[in-house]
Amino acid sequence: MNVSDLQENNLENVLPHDRPMILIDEILEIDMDKKFVKTSVTIHEDKIFFDKAINGISPLAGIEFMAQTIGCYSYYKNGQQIPQIGFLLGTRLYENSLDKFENGKTYTMTAQELYGDNELVSFECLIYNNNESSLPVAKAVINAFQPADAQEYIKEL
Repeated sequence: MNVSDLQENNLENVLPHDRPMILIDEILEIDMDKKFVKTSVTIHEDKIFFDKAINGISPLAGIEFMAQTIGCYSYYKNGQQIPQIGFLLGTRLYENSLDKFENGKTYTMTAQELYGDNELVSFECLIYNNNESSLPVAKAVINAFQPADAQEYIKEL
């Protein structure tokens, strides 16, 4: 599906978050046949986790950039229904070569579904610095859980 073919690219309708907790800016590409999604974020002072002391965002936020990219994929995989809450179960070996996500730079995130049943899914996630090389600056395998009755899980928590 090309970006121009996306029926819904309003992230408030795609992700189960309200601003300012929507950290990514745009869905760039979704290919449901390849189980792939690409999103982007441009770092600026208005972002909720922006730290003026480092003039950027901590590299730990990369996990949430990846998770929200997965959330976009989930929205389309579930037939563009009202977004459901998913749970990040864990990640294996989050590697990040950045000291920070730098103010003014744009980063692209990709997520590729590696395994999935109805509720448990594993993704390979990569983050690229659009202003530099084509090598990823961060990567992880993220495991997520999106139960059919997510609201019941939240009540129990």
